[in-house]
Amino acid sequence: VQLQASGGGLAHPGGSLRLSCAASGSIFSINAMGWYRQAPGKQRELVAFITSGGSTNYADSVKGRFTISRDNAKNTVYLQMNSLKPEDTAAYYCNALIIALGYSMRDYWGQGTQVTVSS
Repeated sequence: VQLQASGGGLAHPGGSLRLSCAASGSIFSINAMGWYRQAPGKQRELVAFITSGGSTNYADSVKGRFTISRDNAKNTVYLQMNSLKPEDTAAYYCNALIIALGYSMRDYWGQGTQVTVSS
């Protein structure tokens, strides 16, 4: 099982970016999916997650600006980031709780995708 993230890049303050993360491999089922971020010198923090049923949860710092969604048919989670601020600059990591065929549920991580917000 692999998670492949994409969509990072450079944005101006107030701009938007959309991150995607697709899970692939011998997947039986996917439970929660989410996004974390880590800025230089800081600990990794939860940005948002979405359950298999579509319930969502956001960090206070991104509420009202970021929207997490998922396409279960494509095993993909998205993060729409609007009204970006310089403090959103970080490496963003997708995460998913997956039951792979023949295995118990466990955490999987995608590679980081860099988001830089600067004028």
